[in-house]
Amino acid sequence: MTVGALIFAFNNEHVDYEAMARWSAVNVERHLGIPTRIITNQDVEPKIGSTRTFQDLPEQVTWYNVNRVDAYALTPWDQTLVLDADYVVASDQLKTLLDMNLNFVAHRTAYDVTAKETFEDLDTFGNHHMPMWWATVMMFRRSDQARLIFESMQMIYQHWDHYRALYGISRSTYRNDYALSIALNLVNGHVLDHSDIPWKLATVTHHDQLTKVGQDEYRVEWVDKESRSRWIKLTHDFHAMGKGHLGEIIANDI
Repeated sequence: MTVGALIFAFNNEHVDYEAMARWSAVNVERHLGIPTRIITNQDVEPKIGSTRTFQDLPEQVTWYNVNRVDAYALTPWDQTLVLDADYVVASDQLKTLLDMNLNFVAHRTAYDVTAKETFEDLDTFGNHHMPMWWATVMMFRRSDQARLIFESMQMIYQHWDHYRALYGISRSTYRNDYALSIALNLVNGHVLDHSDIPWKLATVTHHDQLTKVGQDEYRVEWVDKESRSRWIKLTHDFHAMGKGHLGEIIANDI
């Protein structure tokens, strides 16, 4: 069975996602021993999801975040890891997913590594408080179940206004996490039960300073409510929401 990682990387006004993806591919090969295919605008036409504001960037940027729905059609492998370009692989933790005898898994919950935020408001979405899964990391095997999940995500994207109204989502911005969650609900016959990645998604928010202090070692700095400087060291995988901070790390690492 062939195995590999898929990363979507579409640059915008301030973020070089292609550089992030190339840097991540080196880490994937080093820790997981699998190849990576990077999807850029040379492979597909990038779909604009919205504009986003990040604390560590000077202005709003265009967010090309929609093409994740094409992952099943684009992968050349039997088993695929789909990773955000800003997901930092710092360990072999994801090997656990490759060993799972499941057709599809994603994170059900995430947490702030600094513990400043609870992220409880991200456990559900919409007026009906539907459970939310994260599309940051997904593992799927070529199967009818996985194909239906991605086809459902495509349908949800194409008819986003309808599904927004159906699930009571107030914001008009399309979000992969919402589409994935709705797709899992549809494919599972509206039964709120699905196999998940068996740990929470570690997250560094864009409010915090992220630096690299050694191979696979990162420092997160922040100021607490009492205006005291705090920091922790990370030696495991995490999702870096601060695109500017991660971009600086990569520029100095190449």
